[in-house]
Amino acid sequence: MQTVIVTGGAQGIGRVTTQYLLTHGYRVAVWESDAEALEEFSETMKSSNSKALVLNCDITSETAVKNAVKATIERFGQINHLINNAAIMIEKPLDRFSLDDWNKVIGTNLTGTFLCSKYTAPHLSEQQGSIVNLCSTRAFQSEPNTFAYSASKGGIFALTHSLAISLGPDVRVNCISPGWIDVSVLKKKGKAKNETLRPEDHAQHPAGRVGQADDIARMILFLINDSNSFITGQNFTVDGGISRKMIYV
Repeated sequence: MQTVIVTGGAQGIGRVTTQYLLTHGYRVAVWESDAEALEEFSETMKSSNSKALVLNCDITSETAVKNAVKATIERFGQINHLINNAAIMIEKPLDRFSLDDWNKVIGTNLTGTFLCSKYTAPHLSEQQGSIVNLCSTRAFQSEPNTFAYSASKGGIFALTHSLAISLGPDVRVNCISPGWIDVSVLKKKGKAKNETLRPEDHAQHPAGRVGQADDIARMILFLINDSNSFITGQNFTVDGGISRKMIYV
């Protein structure tokens, strides 16, 4: 049975991905730093305790990542795949966007991805495994005031192909760029809300709807499947086609 690490796996896309992996026969180590989300998610995982490991891990800390790798190996004996999902966003106008804001976002989204990849790589290599990084369509197009988030996702896009070339052929590395994915009800209880989507929100997508976390989870399952071993160094945009749509005012 293969073991998959999902960072930020207690909320949003990470949470749904974890559930998909468990139901498809994988063992999952969830690395999460949000204490409230971690406690809530641990409760839901009790019925899957033989296949799930939930760890408190701040991926911006080199020591914490090393300890999480050690704990995962001690529990499952191997690491086959790494899903670098954990990310944060801070939206502020540039004149109010502090260096601390910048460092916090870059540290979590980009440096965290680097650290997790670095310290799992030897174990992934042993298993001929893979890494899937969560990039974003914001690496290639922007809304206002998302400076650090967009920069971090652009970095993840470049880091992905660099890792693919550096770690191949033993480890495959790909990334996914989600578009608008509705995760409003998939957050911790203190933040969860049932967001009302308008008909025009759906209609502006060539696919006819706003995305769901399941759309990303299914792409992750595809990419980690050993049958797809000829795919590496690639970015997969999952956005309902909207980034291919020419928009005129």
